[in-house]
Amino acid sequence: MSEPKSDAELASRAATGDTLAFKAIMRRHNRLLFRTARSILKSDADAEDVLQEGYLHAWRALGSFRSEAKLSTWLVRIVADEALGRLRRRGAQVIPMEATMDAMTEMEASPGDQPEHAAMAAQTRRLVEARIDTLPDAFRTVFMLRALEELSNEEVAAALDIPEATVRTRFFRARSLLREGLSRDVDQAIDGAFSFAGARCDRIVARVMAKIAAGGDAGGS
Repeated sequence: MSEPKSDAELASRAATGDTLAFKAIMRRHNRLLFRTARSILKSDADAEDVLQEGYLHAWRALGSFRSEAKLSTWLVRIVADEALGRLRRRGAQVIPMEATMDAMTEMEASPGDQPEHAAMAAQTRRLVEARIDTLPDAFRTVFMLRALEELSNEEVAAALDIPEATVRTRFFRARSLLREGLSRDVDQAIDGAFSFAGARCDRIVARVMAKIAAGGDAGGS
């Protein structure tokens, strides 16, 4: 696995039970899928749980993955379905067609002492994450996939099984709502929001691989 492999090749190898290939898939798509789950559940802990379950589902279903499809889209749908299923089990309302949001509070500028650049960036990033959480359910996942993961309208539509026109409308409205609260800061801080790297990434990979080893599941079964 020293050379970069395409998603299709990794999926093909993982479907035969190649755990190294599956590890590579997880590390490649962890951030995308975490952000997908996080956008639906609005909880880091719940998103991690769903991500783990989604990966286990994907491991068992790799034999049904069609190579002509895009692996990232297939994985997003699995994780999104897992997250939405969790909401349904809680009796929560799931992505309403028409949603409203509470009024966003104004950002208070502090004209006094300015913190160092790194501290400001971290604070702004936390504010962006909090603001994203206030978006209506119908807009939040579309925004995460379009703005943070830079998926195309077509890819988001396929992943969420909604029309492209709906993706465009929800994305536009989500950006408008965020800009009302964040103004110019949103574009500068959004790239680092909900990062999924380092210890968290390693933890998910380790947990999934341990369950695979303990359960003796074979890829594609």
